[in-house]
Amino acid sequence: MSQAKKFLIIGAHPDDPDIRFGGTAIKLIRAGHIVKFVSLANGCFGHHILSGKELADRRYAETQAAKELIGLAEYEVWRDSNDCELEPTVENRKKVIRIIRDFKPDVVLGHRLCDYHADHRAAAQLVQDAAYLTQVPKFCPESPIPERNPVFGCVWDPFRDPRPFRADAAVAIDDVMDEKCRLLDCQVSQFYEWLAWERKFKIDPAAMTWEDRWTYLVENWGRPYEQVANEARQTLIETYGEAGKNIRYAECFELSPYGRKITVSEFRKLLTP
Repeated sequence: MSQAKKFLIIGAHPDDPDIRFGGTAIKLIRAGHIVKFVSLANGCFGHHILSGKELADRRYAETQAAKELIGLAEYEVWRDSNDCELEPTVENRKKVIRIIRDFKPDVVLGHRLCDYHADHRAAAQLVQDAAYLTQVPKFCPESPIPERNPVFGCVWDPFRDPRPFRADAAVAIDDVMDEKCRLLDCQVSQFYEWLAWERKFKIDPAAMTWEDRWTYLVENWGRPYEQVANEARQTLIETYGEAGKNIRYAECFELSPYGRKITVSEFRKLLTP
């Protein structure tokens, strides 16, 4: 293996990195690379029954189970940052910059600015603001700037206004869908409770076998990544050759014009284990 690379995935909530990057993270870690997840909010309102510290503590425990399961370097959660209240303040900008400088990633990925959730938009703004300022040495001088600025990019979303997501890189995850489902399975409060309630699913996770859970997760949270694979088909073919025509599930990523400048081809190589 070539030298290990470091990947920093910054989401708004304690399941965003898992769903958007989980399969790619599993493959990168298996290949010897280093991956860190960050949640900029504590998730304290992401439930229909629980809230406050009780829910935030539970969701933090779920992130740490996910960390142990796939071997993340860290799953950091801003435990004093409430769900639904994240803002792109100067203080939060400094915190994001310190995280980037201290971890020294090769690649930083976050949300796009066009998103349904206010926290996602705020997280996207914070990452975008950090893309240039990470290399300004007198800003947050207590954290030294990296030798070179990371590459920045975005994780996939389905939104088309003001423009559809651009699949600059696509990673096949067919071979790790079981492991990705086990990763999502760590977030019981979300995938079996809150999101199930939101979508009016009638399920009892305690009564479900693993096969039941796997089917439920694939049908409801794997299916969007079939859409991703279809929309990114040309990128998959360019990356995997003829095999790219038959890939069923993929995660895809958009290269940001901010941060270190690289070509789309170089971006693909960085993200393909």
